[in-house]
Amino acid sequence: AVCNSNPTPCKDPPEKLFTVHGLWPSNKNGPDPEKCKNIQMNSQKIGNMAAQLEIIWPNVLNRTDHVGFWEREWLKHGTCGYPTIRDDMHYLKTVIKMYITQKQNVSAILSKAMIQPNGQNRSLVDIENAIRSGTNNMKPKFKCQKNTRT
Repeated sequence: AVCNSNPTPCKDPPEKLFTVHGLWPSNKNGPDPEKCKNIQMNSQKIGNMAAQLEIIWPNVLNRTDHVGFWEREWLKHGTCGYPTIRDDMHYLKTVIKMYITQKQNVSAILSKAMIQPNGQNRSLVDIENAIRSGTNNMKPKFKCQKNTRT
């Protein structure tokens, strides 16, 4: 979706894999919070998490700057997650945990429902039903974005 809707196209072709778009807190009413605290990420501590994050949460617009991407995501969204998200490394670990250990791997869930990232249009209800089926009936939050690239 990012590659198709961004005015600057992705440098590499997207993999045939659904990846994490982001992790940010949301308000039930009103806009989602952004840039709550100016706390820089200590990227030296990422260590062996980088290999997993590059697969499940890549910077699809610049494959040479994953860490910079995660740092920007932390500042913009992660800092608003306290107290649920304790700090920068907990933020990154939460992405990994949700995707891998809590089975919120949308790629696997949608694949199981025969929904592949192949350009075929799918109804929102089909996608929602597949996600609910794969996440113990958890309702996903969708945000539609108009494709401005032609």
